[in-house]
Amino acid sequence: MTVPETAAGAGLQAAESLTELRAEAAGQRAGAAHHGGDALVTCERLVRIYSADGIEQQALQGLDLVVTHGELTAVVGASGSGKSTLLNILAGLDKPTAGLVWVAGHDLTAMGRSERLAYRRNTVGFVWQQTSQNLLPYLTGRQNVVLPMKFGRVRRKDRQSRAEELLAMLSVSHCSGRRPEQMSGGEQQRVSIATALANRPRLLLADEPTGELDTITSQQVFAAFREVNARLGVTVLVVTHDATVSGQVRRVVSIRDGRTSTETLRQQAHDGEDDMSAEAVEYAVLDRAGRLQLPRELTEPLGMRDRVRLQAAADHIGVWPDSPARQPGSGTIAEGG
Repeated sequence: MTVPETAAGAGLQAAESLTELRAEAAGQRAGAAHHGGDALVTCERLVRIYSADGIEQQALQGLDLVVTHGELTAVVGASGSGKSTLLNILAGLDKPTAGLVWVAGHDLTAMGRSERLAYRRNTVGFVWQQTSQNLLPYLTGRQNVVLPMKFGRVRRKDRQSRAEELLAMLSVSHCSGRRPEQMSGGEQQRVSIATALANRPRLLLADEPTGELDTITSQQVFAAFREVNARLGVTVLVVTHDATVSGQVRRVVSIRDGRTSTETLRQQAHDGEDDMSAEAVEYAVLDRAGRLQLPRELTEPLGMRDRVRLQAAADHIGVWPDSPARQPGSGTIAEGG
């Protein structure tokens, strides 16, 4: 179980250290034995520490994450939980302090500058919250979609047909000749998605793509992500602080204190109805070191703090507060986990 700590570097538990994590990562990299096998995205014990004015801030504290090909996944968490740091690492814009991260066969911890440029141009697409970061204001919708393909050396004929195909798929063909200022917020984001998909990336990343939109428009944008996910097979990873996105995707990964804490999965419906209406089941995440984060809403009412007692049973593990009145066999057992 993970207990949040405030001391710098305290996220590296017990005998773990940056040296040990780096040595382990080097050994796994040499043997190509990274966890997740042939998954599209694999993060193992990811650590990111920032230093400013002699103070260390640990944004990621040994995070594990596996995303398979074709998934549509949302990563949620409060401000400062580490979700934006994770996204920047996956986008090739930042490097972890320790740990492993693989995307579509690329070892992001070992790539040089030219490799990172090629990776960002061809393997990943990115949609930011603010449209000004996605679209050039002096270009039309079609010109914005075409631009990445020019850098990717796509033939002119193919660039035009690809741009028209993407704009039509996202129902913004009417924005083809409009500049961003002539589009609504939802139209801007859908054109931004088309632009991010121009060079046929394997992974589409989105950072708070609906943060400046109203509820109805946000649903339309998420419908666009589902559309490209289903029709193009592109893997989509959306980072947001809005927990209501759980109704828009099949898998939601929650990050707390720099680690994945829970996952919510929606099972596919079998009655012909919309998959998104299926029942959602929340799971706690057990990382490779055997650590588990128990939600505060479960631990606080039971007075669980600092230490807990564990007891194995045939089909489960019991978790009890560190209190004599609530130990196993006391007659007043409060079971969690």
